[in-house]
Amino acid sequence: MTDPTNTSPITSAVKDEPHVTPDWTIERQLIDGVALREVRNIVTGNGVTTEVHREDWGIAGHVEQIIHVALRGGAISAWHMHDRKTDHLFTVTGHLRAVLYDDREGSPTRGGLDVLHLALERPTLLVIPPGVWHGIQNLDGTPSTFVNYFDEQYAYDNPDDW
Repeated sequence: MTDPTNTSPITSAVKDEPHVTPDWTIERQLIDGVALREVRNIVTGNGVTTEVHREDWGIAGHVEQIIHVALRGGAISAWHMHDRKTDHLFTVTGHLRAVLYDDREGSPTRGGLDVLHLALERPTLLVIPPGVWHGIQNLDGTPSTFVNYFDEQYAYDNPDDW
């Protein structure tokens, strides 16, 4: 069926749906349990301060372990998921693409896919609940880094990594 509002000279072109409000709030429907919290950089007299986590944001629980990850230019952290622990990703440098897939039985968003772009220019905390498959790709040619903190420590004898 032809879209009467499509004024493109290319009849097979598909017009983008609105995804940003006039006040630059990004509108998106996320996989159930996934949360995003945009934060603001605070410019000070001697640099820039960025909050990474606050309990009163209400999107992340307690923290048991924090890691810092550096992905080489173009590198991919392939599909994986955790059965018990929650990921909390915050980009420190570079430009990352996070792709999430919901294959959880009983989830209202089962089969859902989220593609998110994360960079320090728009600081965002991404919370990925247990059972959601995810992969991270560095879109820069140089290393990109992020902090990931967990509500459960890495178990060396029985990793919760699938």
